[in-house]
This record gives sequence, structure tokens and C-alpha cells, in this order.
Amino acid sequence: MLTLHVAEATPESAVLVDGALVAAVGPYEDLAAARPGARVRRWPGILTPGLLNPYGPELLEQTYHPDPREAAEFGTEPIAGERARAIFRADPARLGASARRGVQRMLAHGTVAVAGELRGRAALDAVRRAGLAVGQRPPSLPGPPSLSPVPLILLPAPAPGGPARFAVFDVPDRSALVRLGASTCVATVLGGRLVFRAR
Repeated sequence: MLTLHVAEATPESAVLVDGALVAAVGPYEDLAAARPGARVRRWPGILTPGLLNPYGPELLEQTYHPDPREAAEFGTEPIAGERARAIFRADPARLGASARRGVQRMLAHGTVAVAGELRGRAALDAVRRAGLAVGQRPPSLPGPPSLSPVPLILLPAPAPGGPARFAVFDVPDRSALVRLGASTCVATVLGGRLVFRAR
């Protein structure tokens, strides 16, 4: 089924998706006229290629992402450092569930690709199952590990015949995205699938 994604602030960069691939990119009016039967998804803000998070190992193997049911014991924010290592030593089975929750948090921040050498099977499986791309880690990292690293690293724009992989942020333009960060994500698409949608 064809799906046409368009964001309010970037109607000139609408993306027509056919299965897992991009069928066309261009002005919304042109794509809608050419494919009147396509399902339309309208989003606030801007449609972008999505983000590369260079901190794959740090966020998926060295950080514990608590289950909401553990809030009384661990809180709700990611836990790093010695405390995370102690949690994983006490119960190695938590690695897999934590990595899956970490990937979900990445998707909620417009991440479509990760970088860094993942060594553990739990993190590798979580990345593969979600459909995240694996990219090159930049020579210099932007700062401490974060779901919204500064500066943000945008991937190349979606192109016809390429993978349907992009994100939508509820901001008026890219400068606002840089200023406000990736927590403004309202939708993430991987392999043509809507893998995150803000409520």
C-alpha cells in the first residue's frame, strides 16, 4: 500500500512510501495528484532524514533503561555508570530487556541509525529487530552519551528507490530542531513502518 507522508512546515519534501522503499520525494501537491489512492499521513513540523545516534554501545550496553514497573526501585530515567554495571551483574538477563527499551527511546528521538561497535548479542538483536541502520561513528563525538546528542547528526535525505527511513519533528524549521533537540520527535519510520508515533 502506498503511503504519503507530509509535514506542515515542509510540504515541498513529502515522501511517498511503497512498502519498505521510497517511491518518490517532492512537493505534496504533485505527489498527491500523481497517486490519488495513496493513504496520507499528515504530521506537524518538519520531515527529516532521521538521526544517527553515535552512542550505540554507551546507550544500549552500558546504560540500564528501567521498565516502568521498576519506577519505585530505579526511577524512570536511564541509569549509567557503576550503578548500571551493578544492575547487569546482579541479573544479566536484564541486558536484553534494557536494550529493547533503549531502542524504543532512541526511536522516540527520531533515531534511524546507530553507530559504535556493539559487542553484546542483546543490543545487536534489539537493533536488528527494530530495523535500525548501523552507520559510521564520527571521528569526534559530540559530547556525553545522550538520546538527543548535540550537535544532532542528520542522515542523507530520503531518495526514490532508497529505504523508507525518516523522522518527523514538531518544530518549524531545522534551526529550531537544533535548538530544541530530538525530544520534539512525533514520528519515526523504518523500512516503511511507523515504529514510533507520539501520542
